[in-house]
Amino acid sequence: MQRIKYSELRSTKKLWSLVVLLAGFVAAAGATVLYIEHYGHIVTGMNNQIVWGVPHIFAIFLIVAASGALNVSSIGSVFGKQAYKPTARVSSLLAMALLMGGLAVLVLDLGRPDRLLIAMTQYNFKSIFAWNVLLYTGFLGIVAIYLYAQMARGVHVFALKTAGLVAFLWRLALTTGTGSIFGWLVARQGYDAAIMAPMFIAMSFSFGLAMFILVMIGTCTMTRRIYSPELRTRQARLLGIFVAVVLYFTAVQHLSNMYVSEHQEFEKFILLNGGIYTAVFWIGHVLLGSIIPLVLLFHPKLDRKRYLVILAAFLVVLGGFSQLYVIIIGGQAFPLEIFPGYEVSSSFSDGVINSYTPSILELILGFGGVALALLVTVLGMKFLRILPVNLSDDNVEPSALQ
Repeated sequence: MQRIKYSELRSTKKLWSLVVLLAGFVAAAGATVLYIEHYGHIVTGMNNQIVWGVPHIFAIFLIVAASGALNVSSIGSVFGKQAYKPTARVSSLLAMALLMGGLAVLVLDLGRPDRLLIAMTQYNFKSIFAWNVLLYTGFLGIVAIYLYAQMARGVHVFALKTAGLVAFLWRLALTTGTGSIFGWLVARQGYDAAIMAPMFIAMSFSFGLAMFILVMIGTCTMTRRIYSPELRTRQARLLGIFVAVVLYFTAVQHLSNMYVSEHQEFEKFILLNGGIYTAVFWIGHVLLGSIIPLVLLFHPKLDRKRYLVILAAFLVVLGGFSQLYVIIIGGQAFPLEIFPGYEVSSSFSDGVINSYTPSILELILGFGGVALALLVTVLGMKFLRILPVNLSDDNVEPSALQ
């Protein structure tokens, strides 16, 4: 076993072409923000009933994935798995980048980004949104210190483990806060559930590890660096476990709602007669995002078939977007139960299923957030020694892979 060495990405035509492409997406998203700012949200598909649209799906996916992307680093330092330590720097950098991309979409879709200063200086601690401002900014600061501890020479092992433990606990709190945004909204039958917090933690493990695997494979392929097939397979198997856990929590959530009378109509809407939401749930989340990845990730020849890992990770990401679409959009589309036990109707669309059709502007803004996260990751690898030079099976401690 050789000592793991790290290096910056070399300047190549392929690298700078990727940077230009990602910067183009970010610029397009910026132009979209200015257009929406000028003409108002009426140019999007959002309305008075559906106030959280596709941009919020992208934002929450990136925020949740940011917490899970740190999982690889935590396994190495907190739980002492030596095989995961060589890729810990990539894990920390990607976690910060994903959170930056998600917060950028979230802030720029609010309509008045300048009002963020008010939210940061005047706190209402009865609101989970106020707590999340502290959780998000704290996450960036703690992970930055954690990354510095990983890269700096002479840092004591105890200090590194302490920073890793604090980052691990903080990311659990961050994802709990994000899930609680929905779990504490009692006015919506689709949100009001205490299981939202632990389910979002499980989702973060799944989404974040899938993004990490895609970034690692893509970067190593582009730079012609070796990515240990044995380590890649171990991480892929772990992803399969996380996918199964998310599917389990999803089943518990819907079974619990079916047991409670006030949520039964919503469950019928999502699971049986919700149109696009039912299709996205069963096909997008359950079939494409869970069952097929589970089959691929536990394939006996996974270690020799890299494309299975890539396909499975991509489907997990697709399934994550599908799950959030059902939770966020489907939960708003179902009418509010203002007077329990009574039918409500008015000229303001009360008592009816709310319609929503995403606009191209919302998609551009969402993909701009993803591009920003990837751009930060690429530039971080370009100017910092983040990526291992050689991560072959011979350079990964054999006993750590047992």
